[in-house]
Amino acid sequence: MKEFKAMTFYTTAELAEKLQMNIQVVARKLQSGEIEGYKLGKDWRIEEGAIQAWLEKISNQHRVTPRDKVLATYLKDGRLTHLPAQRKKRIYILEFFLQQFDQLRTYTEAEINATIQKYFEDYCTVRREFIGEKMMFRKGNIYRRNSSYRLTP
Repeated sequence: MKEFKAMTFYTTAELAEKLQMNIQVVARKLQSGEIEGYKLGKDWRIEEGAIQAWLEKISNQHRVTPRDKVLATYLKDGRLTHLPAQRKKRIYILEFFLQQFDQLRTYTEAEINATIQKYFEDYCTVRREFIGEKMMFRKGNIYRRNSSYRLTP
């Protein structure tokens, strides 16, 4: 015979008190489905596991790295809108491009251009920035990634 494990449920007021939130804010989150719950009469019942899941979800949303934020700002539909003027942001974008290239092989200028053009029309600027930032080396018409270049954290 299976053992029955009792589940703990909270009312809207109890949850608001437990989370130190306004009861109306909690009620809106329940009504919108942001927090999973069961409506019984005029009040809600929220299972402890649903509260835990919601807390984990919202805490993970706040762990956006500066790199992720820059990429989300400047890449729309998988294409770069423009190169940022601020160097740190530009480095994140250049490193995004750089990761499209294998570190162990060489590339012709045409291959570099074609890869960059998938994401941004001004491939010349990106190519020059690669060299200027020492992310890549160029010898004649042949490019390769700088194996000692480390991506910024």
